[in-house]
Amino acid sequence: MQIHILTAFPNLFYGPLDESIIKRARDRDIVHFHIHDIREFSRDKHHTVDDYGYGGGPGMILKPEPIIRCAEHMFEEYSIKEPRVFFLTPQGEQYTQKKAIELAQLDTLILLCGHYKGVDERAREYLKTEDISIGDYVLSGGELPAMVIIDSVVRLLPGAISDIESAEGDSFHSGLLDHPHYTRPEEYKGMRVPDVLLSGHHAKIEEWRKQQSLERTRQRRKDLLT
Repeated sequence: MQIHILTAFPNLFYGPLDESIIKRARDRDIVHFHIHDIREFSRDKHHTVDDYGYGGGPGMILKPEPIIRCAEHMFEEYSIKEPRVFFLTPQGEQYTQKKAIELAQLDTLILLCGHYKGVDERAREYLKTEDISIGDYVLSGGELPAMVIIDSVVRLLPGAISDIESAEGDSFHSGLLDHPHYTRPEEYKGMRVPDVLLSGHHAKIEEWRKQQSLERTRQRRKDLLT
């Protein structure tokens, strides 16, 4: 997979993309990252990418020209014929595990990170962005949501993690929350691992996990059961 990130703050990505599962996926050539600094496509000497919004009001708006120039340069340089640009915004479609699975099927994933008050609407219209929100709250920019999407997608790519069944058992993958997990020691501070997990009876263990998953979902996220 090729993942392209359009941002005014490229340095935010260098640490997270060099650790854990994402680093291993990069080392195995499963995923390649291309971070595009939209400031490089601003044509004034100060590399300005934002300005005050028309109509007044507080906050700065990202200008359309640097974003569109950056995107068009990227499309040409990497021969992207039918680009799908995903814009990270609280106004977007709620991000889910189902969406992560969908994005993991793409050969090319393009993420546009807004910042400040927002992005000039003309950039969104010109690029025909598909808007994604990671939750009903506001962050300083789209960089952290982009990292969330990257992590959730990369771990689903074949070979990124050693045991794909581990990912397929995660919360939301089946529509339910995950069951409780235990490891050594068998007893700690008077709390014991459930006997069924020590029994070696795989059918009973699987049934226990399903019941625990269902009960946890019923207690914490009844909306998922509908």
